[in-house]
Amino acid sequence: GNAAVYCVIIGFGLSTPAFCRLFDYPTPKSAPQEVRAKTINAYLVDGPDVLVANRSRPLSPVPVMARGSMPTDGGHFILSDEEKAELVAKEPLALKFIRRYLGAREFLHNEARWCLWLKEASPSELKAMPLVAARVEAVRQTRLDSPASSTRAFAQFPTLFRQDGQPTTNFLALPEVSSENRTYIPIAFLGPDVVPSNKLQIVPEATPYLFGVLTSIMHMTWVKLICGRLKSDINYGNNLVYNNFPFPTSPSPKQIAAVEAAAAQVLAIRVQFSDESLATLYGQLSMPPALVKAHQQLDRAVDQCYRSAAFPTELSRLEYLFGEYRRLTEPLLEDVGAASKPKRKPKSVA
Repeated sequence: GNAAVYCVIIGFGLSTPAFCRLFDYPTPKSAPQEVRAKTINAYLVDGPDVLVANRSRPLSPVPVMARGSMPTDGGHFILSDEEKAELVAKEPLALKFIRRYLGAREFLHNEARWCLWLKEASPSELKAMPLVAARVEAVRQTRLDSPASSTRAFAQFPTLFRQDGQPTTNFLALPEVSSENRTYIPIAFLGPDVVPSNKLQIVPEATPYLFGVLTSIMHMTWVKLICGRLKSDINYGNNLVYNNFPFPTSPSPKQIAAVEAAAAQVLAIRVQFSDESLATLYGQLSMPPALVKAHQQLDRAVDQCYRSAAFPTELSRLEYLFGEYRRLTEPLLEDVGAASKPKRKPKSVA
């Protein structure tokens, strides 16, 4: 009864048609609206025939997005509320090295989880905490037992996370997996005292403007088409989605200020509901009207950074974004093509 079935109908012919036909459904229950298209690309959009592939660096001049930290610890660094309380009661010195630890679920649902962050712990401090030292030894043994040689090699650093992506300043966090039913992926700024797990995508140098663009309907339109899926949920990847997203090319200072002001309003309204989780705040039926209106204002401000004319449909947004993507990638493709051509030897001169 809960099976999810996706069906795509494709027509093939022996000759090129005079025009192509796309059928757009504003909602799943709406009647189809026929749209004549010049070219239908692989994403079923009237746009350039391009495929979006993984990219190691952002296509636009924006800060780098990366994953948070991965412990590879066998669970010995991670603490529940009860485990934290028990450890601190028996070993008060450990409190100094316990930090809030957030994966996608904890981030979205405001659930408590903690970790031992021993990066700055001195040898004498570790010696004074035998219970913590026992956990460190368990981490070392877990890594030694790993089938991966790189993990076994890292057993010589048992106090450290296997991958350390911890920012030293405030950073923007975005869950790797979130529900497809939300209009917006919940995004938030976190402080350096919080340790994001590898299930969060983070941007250490994020600005309010970047927050505004990433939490806009323009970005979400791109996300829903380009990103991978876990079941039918959004599985956000920085290399595929963020690094390829066509950010506004040259927004004016006035346009940037408008986005920042609208983003600040979104964050201010969230503060009014600080007891609610992000999952509840961005639920399909539970999103507060004031927050809906603030996001709509932010959407308009971000749209203005792209063009003055409104985007009447999601399809029109996609067509525009694919056009921008093609424009941004064409110089890169030309450079690659030029580099791959064999250089001709200069003719000898008698």
